[in-house]
Amino acid sequence: MPLFGNTFSPKKTPPRKSASLSNLHNLDRSTREVELGLDYGTPTMNLAGQNLKFENGHWIAEAGISGGVDQREALRLRKRNQQLEEENSLLQMKVDILLDMYSETTAEFQIMKKELNELKSVNRRRK
Repeated sequence: MPLFGNTFSPKKTPPRKSASLSNLHNLDRSTREVELGLDYGTPTMNLAGQNLKFENGHWIAEAGISGGVDQREALRLRKRNQQLEEENSLLQMKVDILLDMYSETTAEFQIMKKELNELKSVNRRRK
């Protein structure tokens, strides 16, 4: 035994097997579909104690109430609010057009009334 030598020499570990612990890779496709099913369900996750579910391209709180309003209800209300804002904008434009038409008609009426009065005065002078 050496006085200042390396006395610690551990045994080399054998290489690990790369085989999976799951035997699903041994099954054919039809058996895997039967075992696992085609419907995997909607993706869900828990973030800061709130369960979220992915539906129609949006993450929605699952059966949770945030600020007193259900997330689905809040999303529905936002969409409805946007529809109403677009409708309101369209109606305001229609009112502006109608007011312009009214102003134009009133101006034409005033011009016609003035011309009529001038024709009446010219007609009275001739008599």
